[in-house]
Amino acid sequence: MLLVMEQRIIIHIVDADPRNRAAFARTIFELGHHAEVYEGPAELTDHLPSRWIVIADDDPSDGGVVELMDAISRQGAWLPVIAMARDPEMNRVVAAMRAGAFDYLAQPLKPEDLAIVLRRVAGEAEMQARHRRRAMEARMRIAMLSNREREVLDRLSEGCSNKVIARDLHISPRTVEIHRGNMMEKLGARHAAEAVRLCLEAGLVDWRH
Repeated sequence: MLLVMEQRIIIHIVDADPRNRAAFARTIFELGHHAEVYEGPAELTDHLPSRWIVIADDDPSDGGVVELMDAISRQGAWLPVIAMARDPEMNRVVAAMRAGAFDYLAQPLKPEDLAIVLRRVAGEAEMQARHRRRAMEARMRIAMLSNREREVLDRLSEGCSNKVIARDLHISPRTVEIHRGNMMEKLGARHAAEAVRLCLEAGLVDWRH
């Protein structure tokens, strides 16, 4: 997913007001991009796009932006979401940002301001997309491990030596070496640091500890 403003990108506009949808779409087209419009979160999630940026009206009557992001997540997907409202309430702004919204804009939107926001979100979304792809790949690799291989990996990521792992799992150091070798082969890791990095990318260990 390459989101750069030099290229024509797609903005998915979610708003119950047809006049707002038309105005936003016109602005997007004037900026040189393409707009898809949806009358509510249900229409978007029923035909969930696989990429690009969502700009959604934070309407409490249909669950708002937080519920929209939850609905997208429940489908196992992720899209960068920008919230908007005519008179943003601080509690809703905070809730949306905590839920993962990239920004919260006040309407009406000026074309030049929207262009700046889209450029910034595009770059941030690309970085997050790369991170999420790495996390998904790491989790898929780790899911191939047996229970014992996963136990060895968990303890390896905690900095345990083979002797400590053997004592903790009540097996011999030689058996630990066998499980560790099988684990490394399945992960495609050449050394322990790569195996630990996969755990970090998968979000299975906290790098602060």
